[in-house]
Amino acid sequence: MKVTASQLRSNIYRMLDQVAATGTPLVIERKGRRLLIACADAPSRLAGLVRHECITGDPESLVHSDWSAEWRHDLP
Repeated sequence: MKVTASQLRSNIYRMLDQVAATGTPLVIERKGRRLLIACADAPSRLAGLVRHECITGDPESLVHSDWSAEWRHDLP
């Protein structure tokens, strides 16, 4: 994300929190130069994932399913 020094000054704590939470560096434009604020210990890319329950019912029933009625021996 690119911001000016004035934008940084007015929202510094929010912007620093965003860099810390996402690991995305912040580029500040100041007098024709670019400065970078980055997290030294960036969070894991997987840290923001949300756990989802994908199996409905008993997972053991998947392991012990009988597929013999569905199996066709004539297919390659």
